[in-house]
Amino acid sequence: MKRLTTNMQPYYFLLPAIILLGLFLFLPVLLTIYYAFTDYYMLTPGDRSFVGLDNFTQLTSDPVFMESLKNIGLFVICIIPLQVGTALGLALIINKNRKGNIFIKIAFFSPVVMSLVVISVLWLYLLNPSDGLINSALQAVGINPQPFLTSPNQAMFAIVFVSAWQGAGYQMLIFLAGLQNISTEVYEASKIDGANKWQNLIHITLPLLKPTSTLILFTTLIGAFKLIIQPMVMTQGGPLNATMTPLYYIYQTGFTDRFVGYASAITVVFGLLIAVVSFTQRKLTKEEEV
Repeated sequence: MKRLTTNMQPYYFLLPAIILLGLFLFLPVLLTIYYAFTDYYMLTPGDRSFVGLDNFTQLTSDPVFMESLKNIGLFVICIIPLQVGTALGLALIINKNRKGNIFIKIAFFSPVVMSLVVISVLWLYLLNPSDGLINSALQAVGINPQPFLTSPNQAMFAIVFVSAWQGAGYQMLIFLAGLQNISTEVYEASKIDGANKWQNLIHITLPLLKPTSTLILFTTLIGAFKLIIQPMVMTQGGPLNATMTPLYYIYQTGFTDRFVGYASAITVVFGLLIAVVSFTQRKLTKEEEV
């Protein structure tokens, strides 16, 4: 009995964390799955009934949901090369011992620690189609003012730019850490062999940065699927649902319209989609490593 008590002591320390995980992670997941098969309406919680797959069937003919999937797909395709490429370029610049590197680090990392709401409001004013600073600069060089966030064709690309600007500083520091872990002896040996800077980048830097790049690619991909703050603050999902994302649609359906059952069904489908994408990426990454 004493031995059993001794063996259980580590689990006693884990118990508070397990309870919190159960209350705020596992229980909500189970409730979401359950509600997805009901017609739960928030204002009449006692009248919910089991509807089977009706919510999921409705999703297949929901134009707003389909538009949100298309929008998030476009966002992911655009944000990953732009944000990761920008972060890598900045890391390569400040990896050299130059004056002003500290200022560059602070300047590009400061948006990361700022609230996304604050960032969104800031760019909302900068991208204002009538008197925004960006359009004023464009007019100064002879370019007509652009609608930006009020155009269905430009709104999502504007959000892509803002998101990349806000998040590139974080990936920049991770890339910088990876670059500083590469031994200088490798570059010295390549210099003896007559390799130029471009050959060093292609044949030494990028291959040795592969573990770091994989980590950044994975985190950026998952973060991109969670897009909600920028369209919520800057466009409210418009114009014409051009910036509606699955998470924002879940929020609108569940908390604004109060259709909890249908919002839960959207959550389940979108969660499975993210799981498939994440699993596929990890599998492809492991195959490349082999």
